[in-house]
Amino acid sequence: MKILYIIPLAMMLSCCSSVKNQSPSGSGKLDNQLLKDVEVLSSDAYEGRKTGTKGAEMARAYIINRFQKLGLKSYPQYVNYAQEFTFNSRGGAKVNGTNVIGYIPGKSTNVIVVSAHYDHLGVVKEQVFNGADDNASGTAGLLKIAAYFAKNKPNNTIIFASFDAEEMGLQGAKAFVANPPVNINTIAVNLNMDMISHSDKGELYVAGTFKYPELKKYVDTNRKDIKVILGHDDPKLGHDDWTNQSDQGAFNAKNIPFLYFGVEDHKDYHKATDEYSTITKQFFSDAAKTVLDVVISIDKQTGLQQTLKDKMLMRDNPQKMNKF
Repeated sequence: MKILYIIPLAMMLSCCSSVKNQSPSGSGKLDNQLLKDVEVLSSDAYEGRKTGTKGAEMARAYIINRFQKLGLKSYPQYVNYAQEFTFNSRGGAKVNGTNVIGYIPGKSTNVIVVSAHYDHLGVVKEQVFNGADDNASGTAGLLKIAAYFAKNKPNNTIIFASFDAEEMGLQGAKAFVANPPVNINTIAVNLNMDMISHSDKGELYVAGTFKYPELKKYVDTNRKDIKVILGHDDPKLGHDDWTNQSDQGAFNAKNIPFLYFGVEDHKDYHKATDEYSTITKQFFSDAAKTVLDVVISIDKQTGLQQTLKDKMLMRDNPQKMNKF
């Protein structure tokens, strides 16, 4: 049983040191900033980051501080990166949630949304469910990618969306696509991370290419540092089809192409033992670097949004496209 304690927020924010190992090339080294972000966000001080709690508020403050230090811009309709929303819980109670939304402008109006939810389960029967893998890891991965593009201007505008209330039914992502800060038709693709730090087999799954095969070419499945597997996205798999099981599901509902990066369930999934001490640190560093490489590869595509639309139209209506 964990003992709850609170560490002053200033001490937590002091860990925001310079980002290391930002290069997408493989080095085999641990990414110290990446690990530090997970260690802080999954500490007992954050009380499991459940939506609507002080722990979630502390997590937002940490992410906002990192966004500010990296120089991410905030949309004018959001005060200090915060997109507030309300929803009804499964029990019918009204719940307030807050997404943290920042962006780096690109050279075109095409938009890539990189996302990860920061909330988790909170305190259950006096035990802190810290959610190191689920999903402090994805949040740290998002910060790593933001740090890279803060120093390397993207071709496409990249929105970095740290969603709230995923554990309550993808509520933050649903609120985002219902009221996005840009014209939703300009969003070319969603790249979502949820649980990327814990795999004894060294396997990172990438879901989304079953429905959007045109995205396969951006994923390197022959990496030497990590095993990247396309899958968990065939509707015939039933519960093992992850298409709508994390925040990418809200984008998929709007027919926005997506790639979802994650690991299979493990012994610590949704348990109090999902702590910093149980993540697979080298795998995590490699997995985050793998996702960064995919984002870089996709961002190199100019006219991305129209290209993906044309390919989807060609796939769905080959006879119609043959007329042109």
